[in-house]
Amino acid sequence: LLFLLHPCRQFPGCGNIVTFSQFLFIAVEGFIFEANFGRKRPAIPIRYYFIMVAMFFTVSVVNNYALNLNIAMPLHMIFRSGSLIASMALGIIILKKRYSVSKYTSIALVSLGIFTCTFMSAKQVASDSSLNEEDGLQVFLWWLLGIAALTFALLMSARMGIFQEMLYKQFGKHSKEALFYNHALPLPGFLLLAPNIYQHAVLFSQS
Repeated sequence: LLFLLHPCRQFPGCGNIVTFSQFLFIAVEGFIFEANFGRKRPAIPIRYYFIMVAMFFTVSVVNNYALNLNIAMPLHMIFRSGSLIASMALGIIILKKRYSVSKYTSIALVSLGIFTCTFMSAKQVASDSSLNEEDGLQVFLWWLLGIAALTFALLMSARMGIFQEMLYKQFGKHSKEALFYNHALPLPGFLLLAPNIYQHAVLFSQS
């Protein structure tokens, strides 16, 4: 991963190849040690994994695509750290959970930090685009679309966590099995991203 991060600074749209490498490695490791080369049957019915995988793959692709929408890498990382906020909000709405005052306070502070970073990023985008006023509005609109994509991915990720929690309550906790299927089943979906992955593989080989 560290090997891939350096060229990613030069090619910010390289998230798909990094994600594919991660999925492939975990899938191969899980196929050998968790699935026992396909001989071990899953404890949780496979149909539930397909639902979880659809969410997981969507989150990964949307997060990667956001980097092409004028979203800076630091903001991307900070925004994704707001998963606690989304999880708490959906937990209250869907699972009717209640939390302590200290947890509400912590989430409020994290939210304030993310809002501050987002606001400063917006100012940076505005200042960078001021050099070309004709394209300034378009650049800012793409940035807003990137923020919307990150927000959608954040909420989808939290919903996936709740779905997984409900499965564990029903069938028991099988975290290693879930890790394997969540990474193995989406691999064919990367065929849709094959041109982008190949393009960045060529760029990486020149780095």
